[in-house]
Amino acid sequence: MRPIWKGSLSFGLVNIPVALYPATHTEDLKFRLLRARDLSPVNYKRVAEADGKEVPWDQIVKGYEHEKGKFVVLKEEDFKRVDIEATQTVDIAAFVRLDEVNPMFFDKPYYLEPQKGGDKAYMLLRDALRDSGRIGIAKVVIKTRQHLAAVKPQDEGLMLELMHFASELRDISDFRRPRETRLAKKELAMAKALIDSMTDKWDPETYKDDYREAVEHMIQNKLRSGGKNRSKERAKRRPTNVIDLVSVLEKSLHRSSPHTARKPHARKPAAKKSAVRKRGKAA
Repeated sequence: MRPIWKGSLSFGLVNIPVALYPATHTEDLKFRLLRARDLSPVNYKRVAEADGKEVPWDQIVKGYEHEKGKFVVLKEEDFKRVDIEATQTVDIAAFVRLDEVNPMFFDKPYYLEPQKGGDKAYMLLRDALRDSGRIGIAKVVIKTRQHLAAVKPQDEGLMLELMHFASELRDISDFRRPRETRLAKKELAMAKALIDSMTDKWDPETYKDDYREAVEHMIQNKLRSGGKNRSKERAKRRPTNVIDLVSVLEKSLHRSSPHTARKPHARKPAAKKSAVRKRGKAA
C-alpha cells in the first residue's frame, strides 16, 4: 500500500519522519446504472439547467451562490491567493487530555508509520502520550486542504485522526430534547438490570454488516438462478407504541440472560464472493 502523505511529525524541537496510511476501508458493493432492455451502462453528463445542453469541461467554472440564483465566479488564481502552505509537517500545537475531547470531534483515523531514523523519537512520543493520557492537537495539510488532527497512541504505534473544527459541529440546541418526566425508581432499576444482563466485553469481530452480507447472498442466488429472484420477502417489523415501560422491561429481562442477549448468531461466510466481485468489475 502506498502512503497518502509523507513528511514529519514535530513537537517542540523534535522532528520525526513519518508516512501516513489510511486505517480504514469501505466495503460497499458497487452498482452501475444500466439500460433495462440491453443492460448497457448509463453514463452521467454535465448538463446546463438553463437549456439542457451538455457542457464540455473547458467551459465549466466554479461559482459560489451568495444569494438564491446569484453566483460569484472563482478562478484558479483566486484559490492560489488563499492557499495554505503545505509544509509536509504535522505540527503539534498543544497536548490535551483525551477524556476532555468530545468524541464527536474525531472523524477519520490514519496510521502514522515511522520512517528511517525516526524510530526512537517515535517510541518516545508514543510512550509519553500513553503514560500521560494525553493526545497531541495539530494542523496538517493533506491534498491542498488544511485539517485539524489528533496524534494518539494506538497499540504499538501512533495514529493521526482527522478532526472536525468546532464550526463544523451542529449545536445540540438545534435538536428537540426529551421533555423532562419524573422516572419511577422501579423503571430505572429494571432498566439498569437489563443493561447489566446485556453487558459484555467489547469484541468488534462479533458485529458484521448484515445488510451487505444479505445483498451478496441475494446476488449469488440470482446468479445461480439465471437472474430470477427466488427469495421470499421478509415481513416488515412494525414499531410498537410503548405504553407500560415496566411490563416491557420485565419481558426484556425474562428474554435476556447474562452473556447471551447481545451476541448475534455466528454467520457462515457468504460463498462465491469472488464471483460477485469479478462480475461487478466486468460490468
